[in-house]
Amino acid sequence: MEIGQKLREARQRRGLTQEELAERLRLSRQTISNWENERSYPDIMSLIALSDLYGLSLDELVKEDRHMIDHLRESTDTVRQRQKLSRLMLLAVYLAVWALCLLSFWVTRWLGGSVDAMGYSLLVLYLILPAATLVLSVWVGRDRAYAETRWLMLLFFGAMYMLAPYATFSLANTLLSGNRHWPELTAMLPGILCAAAGMGIGVLLRRRAERRGGAGE
Repeated sequence: MEIGQKLREARQRRGLTQEELAERLRLSRQTISNWENERSYPDIMSLIALSDLYGLSLDELVKEDRHMIDHLRESTDTVRQRQKLSRLMLLAVYLAVWALCLLSFWVTRWLGGSVDAMGYSLLVLYLILPAATLVLSVWVGRDRAYAETRWLMLLFFGAMYMLAPYATFSLANTLLSGNRHWPELTAMLPGILCAAAGMGIGVLLRRRAERRGGAGE
């Protein structure tokens, strides 16, 4: 039996019209009609919602329908690729912001200008970099894919925060005096704390969204 027929029969057993089902799932009636007439297929989240509503397992819904199984496999792969791409893009944006902050420091020096140490520190180390860290770490906290590797991300943010002043002020002093200075590990702490706060916010937002989703069912 094809999935469209299974969905239609399951809906009818529950005594629901297409309009009523669409309202429960927060979809259009046309979407429900398309599923039942196999003009389109439900995504995995819609299948889970239908499975819960009809009291059927996912295996019962998709079993023996090769087209549906192929659709799920392709859609799952597509979602994973998009998620991976979005993670890479956000990380690239963070690294670009970090690099631009350092570049502005050195371009100013190469052009013969003097860098206002206090102004640069306030703008970059206490505003731009913490803001970028907070935004990205909130996203990391909301993403379940980082559940087991968040501690690595904490170290990453800490390292980037430590390297920012080292690759600017410390390196400039080394070039002038010839005295080599190594990064101070304690400089990682502000970045780690900022990232931890952002991840905590992200986790809370994810749990709040999950509770709302559960309540909506």
